[in-house]
Amino acid sequence: MSTIGDKILDTALSKIGEKSLFTKELENALERNEVDLVVHSLKDLPTSLPPGFTIGAVCKRENPLDAVVFHPKNCGKTLGLLPEKSVIGTSSLRRAAQLKKKFPQLEFRDIRGNLNTRLKKLDEKEDFSAIILAAAGLKRMGWENRIGQLLSPEDCLYAVGQGALAVEVRAKDQEILNMVSALHDADTVLCCIAERAFMKRLEGGCSVPVAVNTMLKDGQLYLTGAVYSLDGSDSLKETMQTSVNYPQQNEDGPNDDVQHVGITAKNVPAQAQEAAENLGVELASLLLSLLTH
Repeated sequence: MSTIGDKILDTALSKIGEKSLFTKELENALERNEVDLVVHSLKDLPTSLPPGFTIGAVCKRENPLDAVVFHPKNCGKTLGLLPEKSVIGTSSLRRAAQLKKKFPQLEFRDIRGNLNTRLKKLDEKEDFSAIILAAAGLKRMGWENRIGQLLSPEDCLYAVGQGALAVEVRAKDQEILNMVSALHDADTVLCCIAERAFMKRLEGGCSVPVAVNTMLKDGQLYLTGAVYSLDGSDSLKETMQTSVNYPQQNEDGPNDDVQHVGITAKNVPAQAQEAAENLGVELASLLLSLLTH
């Protein structure tokens, strides 16, 4: 199905200003029982879903990093090696804010459209020296060979939920919920709960650049989160960690469908999910307290 977000291609996303741009029509079909599950990029889903819906599965995360795709004439280069005043295309305030600071010699301009459209604009015109895209989308489309440079978290922290697919279902549809829950990847669920809780507490929609990096190692969940001014000149970045090493408990009963920032994952330990959500909230609170000082 194509959505409003797919159709309005001439306006910057941050100006259209609606987070549910790519999801509303799909949810309408779900509500009318025309479809039973909807697959989204998790990063397109708002941190609060409309009543009656839940994310019933978060699949194993693809590479969450951002990638640089170069115009054929710049093949083999990296961002740092491009000539001064080279124009880089990105529709993301988050990418632009971070990269402007790191590469002040480059210019950043808006580029919209789906992957095909953007790659075409890059290749067939001389407007852009390179464009920035999520590595995950390129890999899923089989265009991994176009990735000229992967941006490490030191270069560019990624978007909340980037690289993960989410399956949205009707919250009351137990049969479908149980079925899709087999697709949950526990590590991805915990990372994405922390990231989404961080963003929700900051209440950043598309319009303030919010960026994250999460790592799960030896039962510890590490979350790095940052907020940026639009030109990247001001930023706040902090890291916190928590233990998510909890056993799975079979707790049937009234609270067995607890959602954490829109995600229902009964097969992931409830205490681990709570810890992940609290981590996101605490990190956001820390940044908010620094912002007001």
